[in-house]
Amino acid sequence: MIPAVRGPSAPVLMLTSALLFSLMAVGVKWASEQYDAGELVFYRSLIGVVFITALARVRGTSLRTTIPSMHFWRSASGVASLALWFYALGGLPLGTAMTLNYMSSVWMALFLLGGAVMLGAARVDGRLVASVLAGFAGVALVLRPTIEEQQLWHGLAGLLSGLLAAMAYLQVTALGRAGEPEARIVFYFSLGGLALGALWMALNGATAHTPGGVVLLLAIGLAATTAQMMMTRAFRIGHTLSNASLQYLGIVFSSILGVLVFDDTITLMALAGMALIVLAGLAATFLRARQQHEAQDTRSPPNDT
Repeated sequence: MIPAVRGPSAPVLMLTSALLFSLMAVGVKWASEQYDAGELVFYRSLIGVVFITALARVRGTSLRTTIPSMHFWRSASGVASLALWFYALGGLPLGTAMTLNYMSSVWMALFLLGGAVMLGAARVDGRLVASVLAGFAGVALVLRPTIEEQQLWHGLAGLLSGLLAAMAYLQVTALGRAGEPEARIVFYFSLGGLALGALWMALNGATAHTPGGVVLLLAIGLAATTAQMMMTRAFRIGHTLSNASLQYLGIVFSSILGVLVFDDTITLMALAGMALIVLAGLAATFLRARQQHEAQDTRSPPNDT
């Protein structure tokens, strides 16, 4: 009897996806010298659409959906986050741009606090408040020593990309609960990026290609789509906190690549800020998962056996 072949474990998937996202960021930073952010979104999404369509055909997965409005809002927030992040990568040190995008967990904790206040909760979790404050303190430490005055807009774009990424993550969670497979979620996200990129290029024109530029665009698209599929799969089969912990290795990989490839300088203050953001994000993820678990236990019927 032939044993069943098991796929990679969640930790392996998360480690690989973090590395691939970091390599993709290197490619985007290089390519931004030739292409603008809208063009990069278009070509990254085009490769994603082709890749996912072929994968779905091989797997026999249908790409038709009965909830197009949910995919629209997920794609709108996700594509806007992607475009802002690509813009930030073009003007910031690699590790800084990656760190700002990874603020999404802290933003999600802020959403949770805001919702509790609006619903008139009797008590606001002080630990979540502390994690949010720690995250923004980390942002101040990261930006102050690494960003120059002319990079201000890139820094704001990177921070906003993390906010929109948090919104997209919440919508991805809702799509998963609705039974949408990861290939379908990634497909419509890529389709939204293709539409936005095409509109951008229609309004602003397209850059002439070079052989090196084409190679970079292919590498960016393949790395990004593969990493996104791996990350989605890891969060489906693995533990949330473990996955989040490994996901933050993307900051480490990007910082090292930034020093080796682009001669970026990382100060002790910036390192302290990155560490603070990682700790705040992990704390927010843990507290959010715990609250969700407690809420499920409250809704569950009592066991009389």
